[in-house]
Amino acid sequence: MTKRAESKFKINRRLGVNLWGRGKSPLARGKENPPGQHGARRKKASDFGTQLMAKQKLKGYYGNISEKQFRKLYDEAVRRRGDTSENLIELLERRLDAVVYRMKFATSPFQARQVVNHGHIQVNGKRVNISSYQVKDGDIISVKPKSKDLAIVLESAQSPERDVPEYLDVDHKDMKGKFIRAPKLADVPYPVQMEPNLVIEFYSR
Repeated sequence: MTKRAESKFKINRRLGVNLWGRGKSPLARGKENPPGQHGARRKKASDFGTQLMAKQKLKGYYGNISEKQFRKLYDEAVRRRGDTSENLIELLERRLDAVVYRMKFATSPFQARQVVNHGHIQVNGKRVNISSYQVKDGDIISVKPKSKDLAIVLESAQSPERDVPEYLDVDHKDMKGKFIRAPKLADVPYPVQMEPNLVIEFYSR
């Protein structure tokens, strides 16, 4: 197993959930204890612990983004009008690496970030290699012509593990898609229950 995959699966075991719904996860094979020598010793979580777990789960799902980036998204969600929890989910789903993952141009959020950072993705015909780039309604996301035959892109596009959500329109033959609209929490196909309201409580303590 590669170091990258091993790290991802440690997140699953630490949080006690199959975060991305992958069949390769240790939890899918019944290995449920957290990693480490004392992983089996679990205590009932406090309110703080429950909120922290919700934050770690949401952060981990999007490729374990940095605390600095996550806090920045929270601050922007608070600044905007409307429900802060829904705003946070919208901002996370507008990240270019998240959109690439949703469009099935990569098999995981980690791989999506790598695909973006290596310059394989275009937004409205221009190369963008910043994974945190915020995609706007109507933006066209495409795989660069020279990258359309990459094995990781082809494998992901053909994978039956996930479906493309309704707020995106994708043509896998042309490796191109459109970001139609920002999703609400209920629209996002999380394999596990996400609780952004607890994340908001964590930061607003």
